[in-house]
Amino acid sequence: MSDQTLRIVPLEEAHRQDWERLYAGYAEFYRTEQTPEMRARVWGWIRDPAHEVKGFIALLDGKPVGITHYRPFARPLSATTGGFLDDLYVDPAARGKRVADALIDAVAEVGRQKGWSLIRWITADNNYRGRAVYDRVAALTPWRTYDLKL
Repeated sequence: MSDQTLRIVPLEEAHRQDWERLYAGYAEFYRTEQTPEMRARVWGWIRDPAHEVKGFIALLDGKPVGITHYRPFARPLSATTGGFLDDLYVDPAARGKRVADALIDAVAEVGRQKGWSLIRWITADNNYRGRAVYDRVAALTPWRTYDLKL
């Protein structure tokens, strides 16, 4: 990572504008339409202490360059709680500096502190750069994902 300083901190009110920019980049990457109202709802979840969704922001030399959201989920078959990493995005200019690794590590540390059994996430099959990171830090599962639209 050279001599740059990378810090991962919980999202706070002061991060909102940078979070909006990074989250909009995430939505664009996945070609997902995301309105300001949708971002406001997610930000409200993150800022609500009673809501399950929490998040981190990555600061590289003080500059916000990445975000992740996570939440607990019940795992009835194993009678445990896991952590689900919902979103992870690193500004293209900061890629290759292990920012994604640090964000994943921060969520894993929360999981360890809370006694979660694992951290799970999904990604698009064509997210080759992200998958290279994920293949290095975690185990690919044999499970397929299905969506039933409601």
